Amino acid sequence: MSEIEVNKMIVFRDQHIRRILHQNEWWFSVVDVVSVLSESSNSRRYWSDLKRQLIEKDGFSELYEKIVQLKLTSSDGKKYTTDCANVETLFRIIQSIPSPKAEPFKRWLAKVGYERVQEIEDPELASKRARAIYKAKGYPDNWIEKRMRSIAIREELTDEWRQRGIDEQKDYAILTAEISKAAFGMTPSEYKQHKNLKRENLRDHMTDLELIFSMLGEASTTEIARNKDAQGFDENRDAALEGGSVAGNARKELESKSGRPVISKDNYLSLESSDRKAVTNQEGR
Repeated sequence: MSEIEVNKMIVFRDQHIRRILHQNEWWFSVVDVVSVLSESSNSRRYWSDLKRQLIEKDGFSELYEKIVQLKLTSSDGKKYTTDCANVETLFRIIQSIPSPKAEPFKRWLAKVGYERVQEIEDPELASKRARAIYKAKGYPDNWIEKRMRSIAIREELTDEWRQRGIDEQKDYAILTAEISKAAFGMTPSEYKQHKNLKRENLRDHMTDLELIFSMLGEASTTEIARNKDAQGFDENRDAALEGGSVAGNARKELESKSGRPVISKDNYLSLESSDRKAVTNQEGR
């Protein structure tokens, strides 16, 4: 898999910008950047006109070669193909947007790009930054530890899939949905609706137990795929169903013994800090 949507929404002065990790480099939604800098009521139209200007008037003839269309999550929770640019190309685009925000945005963008270079050289920095972000948002330490572990397990699974012939983004989504369906009875999109989420990352809104069973499903899938030497989509889909079922059966067993459902409608957006900690502590007992 060449694309990983990580920390999808980042913030520049209260404005949200989508980004995606593509071939070990951050790529940003050009429409989101244009919206921040131009303050246009129709950022897509503004970007369309600006593209024409950059090519026809400003001589940026290689613009189309430098713009990559990648799938990013939209406001409706679905993924759509979106014009994306790396830091270098964005600097060129920003120069053509008359805005008092341009200079501070350039400095911010350069910092984001530099941080990614640091993370490639020292992956531990990425983990430290992620922990700091969750901590700043008010997540309790025990939840953060589980979330970081879930990220590692997810990366191990996607690496395994890549080695076993899965190289299409849509295939990753299908396999992930199979695991989720077997583990929780819902696909990720259905799970997000259950929690009343839209653009947010589902796992950032899971309770302790939801994270634990999510990890179990993916770790089991990795183990089964290895032991069976699953190759190609069909065999890895079977492994995903079996791995998800391991988590699903364990979840049902716990629900039967405890008398309480694991699946929750609670999400980070709807919980005050004290309530969130209480829910996490209770689920973690």
